[in-house]
Amino acid sequence: MAGSIGGEVAKRMAPAITGSAVRDVLERAIDGVGPVPSAAQSGDNALRRAGGNVDQAIDTLIGQHVKMAGAQGFLTNVGGLLTMALTVPANIAAVSLLQCHLSATILHLRGYDLASPSVRDAVLVCLLDGDARKALSKSTKLTMSAAALATAVPDQAVQAELAKAVTGQLLAMSGGKQMAKFVARRIPVLGGAVGGIGDAFSTRRIGRDAARTPLAPTGPRRVVARSR
Repeated sequence: MAGSIGGEVAKRMAPAITGSAVRDVLERAIDGVGPVPSAAQSGDNALRRAGGNVDQAIDTLIGQHVKMAGAQGFLTNVGGLLTMALTVPANIAAVSLLQCHLSATILHLRGYDLASPSVRDAVLVCLLDGDARKALSKSTKLTMSAAALATAVPDQAVQAELAKAVTGQLLAMSGGKQMAKFVARRIPVLGGAVGGIGDAFSTRRIGRDAARTPLAPTGPRRVVARSR
């Protein structure tokens, strides 16, 4: 009962978080928006700083995104109940953008072409935890892994189901079945700490999952010299 109540509250407070909105965030995270560079550019920059060591570049990217996710999670939840109506949607949008961006940079470094619709589907599936992937695999009769989707033929029905699953998980992060976390976020300052830690941990989990994706058939990304 507590989980159901939390889920309904989260849905009322974040009405703009839909499958189409998730797809829009995905495109912006990969192509870049405002001060956020494209995923390919971020990946290439990290690879150059790591001297061409892909694993080191990925570890650095995960660390950076975990810190950013924790910071925005704190800032968007620090006000507690009085600001939640405005900050919950902002929190969901910000953390999903960061997590999509992280997953995309990692797949880019693993050698996958981010211009491919199939690879963009693979970026989204990285946001799902194990239970969500199993449920989606059961409903679509497909293997829900980044490597499998990256090489599959794009299917609009599957893409819609994938976006729906990601939407559900994002809403659950802000309420849903995690009622204790939702109640804690209502308390000023404490809510910021809970939100920041939760977003940081989920971002780290997503980064580690994406990092386990096998190399693309073409091999890992290589250092590309900067154009003059």
